Amino acid sequence: MITQNSINEISYKIIGAAIEVHKQLGPGLLESVYESCFIDEMRSMGLLVKSQIHVPVYYKGKDLGGILKLDVLVNDLVIVENKAVEAMIPLYKAQLLSYLKLAGKPKGLLINFNCENIKEQLVSLVTPEFGKLPRG
Repeated sequence: MITQNSINEISYKIIGAAIEVHKQLGPGLLESVYESCFIDEMRSMGLLVKSQIHVPVYYKGKDLGGILKLDVLVNDLVIVENKAVEAMIPLYKAQLLSYLKLAGKPKGLLINFNCENIKEQLVSLVTPEFGKLPRG
């Protein structure tokens, strides 16, 4: 059964993988470099990872042909948006919220690899659906 705790455990593993990649590579590389290493690290932890996932966009219940591309989807529950930017801007958080809503996923993480400390720039977001899940 999917619970808030099980999703949070997945998130902790994801964050641990990001920290490990950042520790090995440091800041200053391209997002694509971090993403491939990050995916490999998560898979080595036993997580089910899909990358560059295309999600159809529905508007008022209709598929009008729009497509959303997620950086990483972990265990079909947590969306991870990777960045390698000098500064995090509010737009990135807004994008992640939109992705969560459109993809119907309960939790998302926004991770910037171009920083001194991953934890300081990490953004964790949950949807109302997350709140409806049992804590267990």
